[in-house]
Amino acid sequence: MDNLISLVNKIQRACTALGDHGEASALPTLWDSLPAIAVVGGQSSGKSSVLESIVGKDFLPRGSGIVTRRPLVLQLHKSDEGSREYAEFLHLQRKRFTDFAAVRKEIQDETDRETGRTKQISSVPIHLSIYSPNVVNLTLIDLPGLTKVAVEGQPESIVQDIENMVRSYIEKPNCIILAISPANQDLATSDAIKISREVDPTGERTLGVLTKIDLMDKGTDAVDVTCFVHDLDAKTFKSLVLDALGVIMF
Repeated sequence: MDNLISLVNKIQRACTALGDHGEASALPTLWDSLPAIAVVGGQSSGKSSVLESIVGKDFLPRGSGIVTRRPLVLQLHKSDEGSREYAEFLHLQRKRFTDFAAVRKEIQDETDRETGRTKQISSVPIHLSIYSPNVVNLTLIDLPGLTKVAVEGQPESIVQDIENMVRSYIEKPNCIILAISPANQDLATSDAIKISREVDPTGERTLGVLTKIDLMDKGTDAVDVTCFVHDLDAKTFKSLVLDALGVIMF
């Protein structure tokens, strides 16, 4: 399976370099045929915390409003024990980032290069590879957070634009949906669960992750089978993902 994941990683990199990144198209593309893991959630749902807990590094932009404004294709590569951790961007080949604060800044800067210093979104992905002995070979796609209202500087269509972008990834039958929901909100109104059920009514392709356990109301309990972000190490996460991959690939 590791060899298969490595092959998919290489094909995804080639697709991105050639401009094939899953945009809506009248014709099927190679990207559409590849298995994918899409991270879906509302704004401030804890998506960044989930990804950073899997990587073990703080490297994603934070803030209020729509922080993730372009899809981030995050490829994790397990390196030899004792080797130095570093990151590479597809748009900056041969430049290695060992300072993960600089990775965060480059994500912000590259987003601005595509969208301008506005609050607009773009479907053109940023491709980031992280090499570390503490990760597992895996690729995830972080998508803009679902929202219900436009803020100042955004068109009224931004709500539907984001939903359309998210759907373009997760409606594909070969996509695993990582549905992020904060524990301090009513799960019945979770944006991630709602849209996941619409495109995957049987739940075969959906993995639910509950975040912000520490903010739950006093006297409430989390269900035992829920994946707690703080207890979800990379190895356990990969095991769950491989089980789901078995559903969509075999």
